[in-house]
Amino acid sequence: MLLRDLKSIFHEELDQIYGKEEVDSFFFLCTEHYLNLPRFQVALEPEFTLTKSETDTFFKVIDNLSREKPIQYILGKTEFYGLKFKVNEHVLIPRPETEELVDLIIKCHSDGIEESQIEILDIGTGSGCIAISLAKNLPNARVYALDVSKEALKVAEKNAELNEADINFIRADILSFDYHSAFDADTKFDVIVSNPPYVRHLEKQEMKPNVLDHEPHLALFVEDNDPLIFYRAIAEFAVKNLKQKGALYFEINQYLGEETKHLLLELDFDDVELRKDLNDNNRMLKGIKK
Repeated sequence: MLLRDLKSIFHEELDQIYGKEEVDSFFFLCTEHYLNLPRFQVALEPEFTLTKSETDTFFKVIDNLSREKPIQYILGKTEFYGLKFKVNEHVLIPRPETEELVDLIIKCHSDGIEESQIEILDIGTGSGCIAISLAKNLPNARVYALDVSKEALKVAEKNAELNEADINFIRADILSFDYHSAFDADTKFDVIVSNPPYVRHLEKQEMKPNVLDHEPHLALFVEDNDPLIFYRAIAEFAVKNLKQKGALYFEINQYLGEETKHLLLELDFDDVELRKDLNDNNRMLKGIKK
């Protein structure tokens, strides 16, 4: 099959779901991934012919996309904060909003104030995108990353190896007491960061099928009657395990910004600051331990 004919099939099958521009993006991502043909080269080789095996692979991609499986899961990779990451159905696909959180932390801790090593803990690391991005951009940081999911940690460990980042991975549940044994009694952190589950079940109706039907619910959802369960547990942990003037950073549910901020104020954090993302949604929260 000619590559140009395959492109036409992509549009015939998928434009109604995604729109022409996004289908174009999917097609060129796939030609680069499966054929090692960058976009400009596709234009230069209109008569490029695929083997039957290659054609079958592309038709499987079309089938997956028609069921709204995320392209990142299909290709098994994505980019985050300028780095390459492997992803699969055991981890969330990193979001631009989380890049904003990482950028905030880097800006707050790379201005030369901390000349000695700083200790960072990422709780609920998933793919490892936060921990690894911080380790790569804060050379004076020692980074720990915790997750309850064994399968997620396998992905995170591969990503640390891929990006040559030295991360201390820990399997533990922040909602139970088993995490205590994972740290030395005198371990204190300069920074604790988390992007925990925060989507209430009542918000499912707002979610697109590519997220709802494919991304891990363990990393997405909390019960409607206690949506701050992870924030409370992490903030209480931070009270005990942050150094004096240590910083706690959260990615938060945009609808629960004031409630999450109040939680930190109740726990006596200083300089509690609610920040908006580029879409003008309440998305980040920062607090300083007294």
